[in-house]
Order: sequence, then structure tokens, then C-alpha cells
Amino acid sequence: MTVDLLTIKLEKLTCGGDALGRLPDGRAAFVPFALPGETVRARVVEERRGHVRMELVEVLEASPERIVPKCRHFGACGGCHYQHLPYETQLKAKSEIVRDQLARIGKIENPPVQEMIASPVQWNYRNHIQFHLTKDGKLGYVGVDGRRVVPISECHLPEPKLDALWPGLQFEPGLGLERVSLRLGAEGDVMLLLESPEPPELEVEADLSVVHLLGDEAVVMAGDDHVVMVVKERPFRVSAGAFFQVNAAMAGKMVTHLLERLPVTPQTTLLDVYCGVGLFSAFFAGRVRRLAGIEVSPAACEDFAANLDEFENVELYQAPAEDVLPYLDLKPDIVIVDPPRAGLEKRVLDAVQARGPERIAYVSCDPSTLARDASRFIAGGYRLVEVTPFDLFPQTYHIESISIFEKASQKS
Repeated sequence: MTVDLLTIKLEKLTCGGDALGRLPDGRAAFVPFALPGETVRARVVEERRGHVRMELVEVLEASPERIVPKCRHFGACGGCHYQHLPYETQLKAKSEIVRDQLARIGKIENPPVQEMIASPVQWNYRNHIQFHLTKDGKLGYVGVDGRRVVPISECHLPEPKLDALWPGLQFEPGLGLERVSLRLGAEGDVMLLLESPEPPELEVEADLSVVHLLGDEAVVMAGDDHVVMVVKERPFRVSAGAFFQVNAAMAGKMVTHLLERLPVTPQTTLLDVYCGVGLFSAFFAGRVRRLAGIEVSPAACEDFAANLDEFENVELYQAPAEDVLPYLDLKPDIVIVDPPRAGLEKRVLDAVQARGPERIAYVSCDPSTLARDASRFIAGGYRLVEVTPFDLFPQTYHIESISIFEKASQKS
């Protein structure tokens, strides 16, 4: 385009956190950190055939919803997207985004999206925080341009103990560190995770565990190789390389939701695909006849085995789901799937449907891939009963949800 700056009227928030407007030629324009109803001046930073991405330069007419962000780095570091919106409005916007994705991508008429479950705390909720390093060794986040690391002096998302600890971390330049993470256990134990091609030489003065990660290999440099997380009063061993939800209170709400929505009995066979360390399996194992988990991460599988060691009716398959499911000698009554952001690989989705479970619970972290997979389940003979969004990540565009599917022949 020949014009650097354009004035544009914005219509709605979209999946990914940007506000959507239209250029005079009809192309969609996506502007981060802007709000519906605002008139802004923005600069084109990327052009595609059907849309452009823009950089917000000036708000000419502000939305009455706009508030002052809490953090000085908002709009630069890329970690938060909605600090300029009141929390109740964030919840409504996210629910609408889920509804829009299901209708537009999934072609689902009047999708049954429920009211979003709010986080009990909107700030300082993360038990796990990940940093990149600047060239001079300062902690920061990847900026909104996706290329440079923005050094930070404050962040309002980590839990209070992590928030007090991270500013004191100092790293010499040239250590080759690609990422630095802090994870907080339920008893206040802290683990420092270092990712680089080789373990760096460090002096550890704080009382914390230090683990070097390279792929699936974890080398303990100080302290323990895991922390203990607690959800609904149940402890979970979580190793350095294993995934766990960063908002423990909301993880508990998701567990409660599944326990209420999945009608298990002592005769039920339940399949937990992408089971991780066993967050959901641990609460169902004592209620069903047989439970099988599938997980590819070696660290998560070790944790799963430890976390569900008390149960004799549990089996675990360590492999990619698409390699296990088509050959698994199991007819589950209920299936829980908790895939990564890319959603269900088609072979996984087809294999789940081929097993013919009465009910499927789909735990999603991306509304667009949920919409795609929901349409496939519906085409395969399932009915979407409800979609409940959960706000595990206040101030950001990220949206978790749990969708319940039933065989179409079943009554609600």
C-alpha cells in the first residue's frame, strides 16, 4: 500500500485479541490493543490478499469501555492483550469470540455457548512464568512484533512469591539461554527451568531447584526434579518437563465441571487422551471400572504413573495418540480429549468417533481449532450439548473451554 497511516473504525474483537475493522477496499484490518467502536489511526505492518495487520498509532475516538492499563509494558511486551478492558467486559468478549468461531468456522447454528467461568483472581494468578532474555541478559517477553525481546521491570501475572523472586534473577550475557522459566509449587517450593543447548555455569544463591531442559532431557543442577501442585486438595507431582495448568484455582473449576457433566458409574470405561500428568484422570479413576490414558511426553507419563499409583484399574500408553488410538483394544463409554493448540489430528478424531463413546468431553485452548473439530464430530453423528469457556488467563486473549458432545441418538 502507498499510505503509511490510515484512519479506521473498529467493529469487534477477534480470536487472537485484535480489533477488526475494514479498509476502503473491503479488506479486513486487524489492530492490536484497540477496542470495538473506536476510531484509530494505524499503520499497515503486514499485507495479505484478504486482510492486513496493523500497528496502533493513535486512538482518535476512544471506547467508553477503555480503562488505563495496570502495567507500564502493556502494548509493547505482547504478554497481555486486554488490560485496557474491565474484567467483566473481557469475559463477555471472550464468550462472544467462542460463539463467533463456532458459528463462522464450525458452521454451527446458535452454538450452545454458556456464560464464561470467571477466574477468582484477575492478577497474580500464574504459578508458571516464562521469560526470554535480551542480548545483555535481562529478562523480558517477546514483543508484539514477534521478533525482539522487550525487557520488563514489572509483571502483574505471576503469583506473589514468583513476582517477588523474578526481578532478582541475574544472568551474564553470552550464556546461550533461550528461555528461563519459574514454576511455583503448592508448598511454596520454586523451580527455575533453563533452556539452552548446554547447561550453563551458574551460582545459585536463592533457595530453589534448578533444572536444565533440552527436549525431553532434564538435568537437575540443584534441588529437586519436580514440584507438587494441588488441585481440589489433591497433590500432583509435576516434573520439570511436564505441562500443568498455570491457574490452579481454575484447573479445579474445570475438574468440577467435568465431574458434574460426565455421568460415570462403577461400570464405566473412560479414555483420557492427552492425559498429561493425570489432572482429570486422578479424579475419575476411583469412580469408574477402567481408565486408560494416552500421553506422548515421557516426563508427564512418569508423573501420571506416580499420581495415579493408588489405582489398579488404570493403564497408560506412552505414544502419540494417532499411533495408539486406531489399534487400542478398548470401547470407552466416555472420552476426554485435551489436545494442544493445533486441536485434534484427524486420525485421532476419526479413531475417537470409531470407538463410538456415548459422550465426549473436549478440553480446548483454541476456539478456532475447537470449531473445526466440533464440525467434524457433528458430521460424524454427535450433538454438541454445550460449550463452557473458562478464563484461565485474565488480561490475555487466551480462552480455555470444555465442550460436551453426545451421540446424536441420545436425549439431552
